[in-house]
Amino acid sequence: MQTLHVDASTWMHRLAPRLKLGALAALGILLFLTDNLALLGLAVAIGALLYFSTGLPVSEALKRLRPVVLTIIVVALFSLIFNPVHVAAVTVLRLTALVFFAAVVTATTSIAAFIDEITALAAPLEKIGLLKAADIGLSVGLVVRFVPEILDRYRAIREAHEARGIKIRMTTALVPLIILTLRDADNIAAAIDARGIRRH
Repeated sequence: MQTLHVDASTWMHRLAPRLKLGALAALGILLFLTDNLALLGLAVAIGALLYFSTGLPVSEALKRLRPVVLTIIVVALFSLIFNPVHVAAVTVLRLTALVFFAAVVTATTSIAAFIDEITALAAPLEKIGLLKAADIGLSVGLVVRFVPEILDRYRAIREAHEARGIKIRMTTALVPLIILTLRDADNIAAAIDARGIRRH
């Protein structure tokens, strides 16, 4: 399996995962407390600067952002249809800034560190009997780990369509993508059970 983590030694990699996750949460809240275009634009610029300083080659960095950028474009178009230009611009800048900051965190934090931090944060809920902290950490880790796999599956399906001269549509891509993803999920679940990771 691939991972979104970049193996490098930048100052962002050396920051504690808890600090990065806390900063991401705080920035997410702050971004939604302002509609000042100048401040939001500054946030986008800082996020982009941090993201392109994670050690990724520029081409790979842009490739990772492509699916999310397409989503933001769709959101922007819908926002322009139903809202004033200022509101649409605010929405786009907020989402873009969040994407950059989230990409920085995932690129500079290993899956193991993610799991450890989420497990530690969920520990108080386990003490009152609401959930199993280790299960929450494992679930979040698997979701983060699955993202590049799903994107690669989609690219493979799209290339197969193009090779056959078939125009790709959501209906023709979604079914095989779901089947392949569920198959991988079954394999991972079997591996987890075989290793007794979720036994309590």
